[in-house]
Amino acid sequence: MEGPHRGRGVMAETYSPPLKVLGFLATRRGDPDRGPEVRLCAQDAAIRMMLDGELVRIEGPRRHETAVLRVDATVPPGSVVVRDVAGVAPSEIVRVRKIDTDQPRRFFA
Repeated sequence: MEGPHRGRGVMAETYSPPLKVLGFLATRRGDPDRGPEVRLCAQDAAIRMMLDGELVRIEGPRRHETAVLRVDATVPPGSVVVRDVAGVAPSEIVRVRKIDTDQPRRFFA
C-alpha cells in the first residue's frame, strides 16, 4: 500500500459522500457516556455499509479521528452529530469512512 495511509489500518474503498456537522456534543469527566462518537441516520449508514457500534474514521478539515458509529433516527439524512471529536465544528463538512479491520496492518521499510 502506498500513499498517506502507509503503515496504518486499511481504509475501505466505499462510497462516502460528504456530511454536514449538525451538532457537537462535549462531555465532562464523570459523564457515563464519553469518548468519540459519530451519529448518522440509518440511510447514511447503509450507503457506507456501516453498522451501529462499528469503529469508523471521521475526516474533518483539520484532523482525522476514530470514533464509534451510532445509528440515530433523529439525525436527518446528509448530516452528522459528533461527540467528543476534536477538529470539527457545527456547519463544517466531514466524511465518515468505514475502517477495514479484516485486513492485517502492513508495514513497509
